[in-house]
Amino acid sequence: MDAVLAAAPRSKGDVDALVRLAEVDMAAVDALILDRMQSDVPVIPRLAEHLIAAGGKRLRPLLTVAAARAVGAAGDIGGPLRLAAAVEFIHTATLLHDDIVDASELRRGKVAAHLIWGAPTSVLVGDFLFARAFELMVETDSLRALGILAAASRVISEGEVLQLTRAHDLNLEQDTYLTIISAKTAELFAAAAESGAVGAGADDAVVKAMRDYGMALGIAFQLADDALDYGASAEALGKNAGDDFNEGKATLPLILAVARTRGREDAFWERTITRGERTPDDFRRAREIILGSGAVQATLDLAGEYADAAKAALSILPDSEWRAALEALADFAVSRPA
Repeated sequence: MDAVLAAAPRSKGDVDALVRLAEVDMAAVDALILDRMQSDVPVIPRLAEHLIAAGGKRLRPLLTVAAARAVGAAGDIGGPLRLAAAVEFIHTATLLHDDIVDASELRRGKVAAHLIWGAPTSVLVGDFLFARAFELMVETDSLRALGILAAASRVISEGEVLQLTRAHDLNLEQDTYLTIISAKTAELFAAAAESGAVGAGADDAVVKAMRDYGMALGIAFQLADDALDYGASAEALGKNAGDDFNEGKATLPLILAVARTRGREDAFWERTITRGERTPDDFRRAREIILGSGAVQATLDLAGEYADAAKAALSILPDSEWRAALEALADFAVSRPA
């Protein structure tokens, strides 16, 4: 069963190609991020740096920069760079808030900020980062880009609230779950790509295609993340493997496994998810049931379909190294190692 998680549904993508292409632009984005997270209140930059400096690939701001370049932007792209920094601040703010709601212990491989500085400080620093994001948007003088990212911030909040209201719900439908992850995760991917294209002056058809790409990419990314939660290491995930189960989250692998084991494992799911009565050994059993039911492979297969849809959306663009790198990013989203 472990082989299910070792193999991706599509060929492995190379995100490093995109990172190399965007190296100069992303250095400018990082400089903006570092500058704008400063404050005369010392705890703000310390807490922000704790999470932002943990880094990762910075996929969302990278997507903003890549979208601008892929649609033809050349030379100085000050507007898209500011939008990319804004996207990272929005993302980081949502992570700070989410970790409190979920009582998460790890984020990007580091101790969650709320466990170090407390929940109230983490919430307020998240608010500070949202404010910085909107300052950066205003500086671009693009009402359209501002509208895109402002709407994304609202949609993300709606997705989080919807997820919270359906937490521990063993009857959560697949379509509803896809609605949740489209809002809470994929919307920022979509807005990142869309705003990058807008900042580069692309026409409406290209802007829509970039939004479609980002949305499909974000859904693929989240579905793969859901699958990896039942087999990847904490190092690979940047959080504890099994966090979704231990928080009682009904992600797609669990939703499918519950349906496929109806009548056989109802009591186990009712105790561990609905009532939240979990023992240290329950994740091991849940993982065995979910893998054995084929739910993880089904989730990875669906992620692969969305990755293919993301690549198809790029067909409107001329062939270029940027387009090829964005296609590889879609493959990477569903081929991260377990």
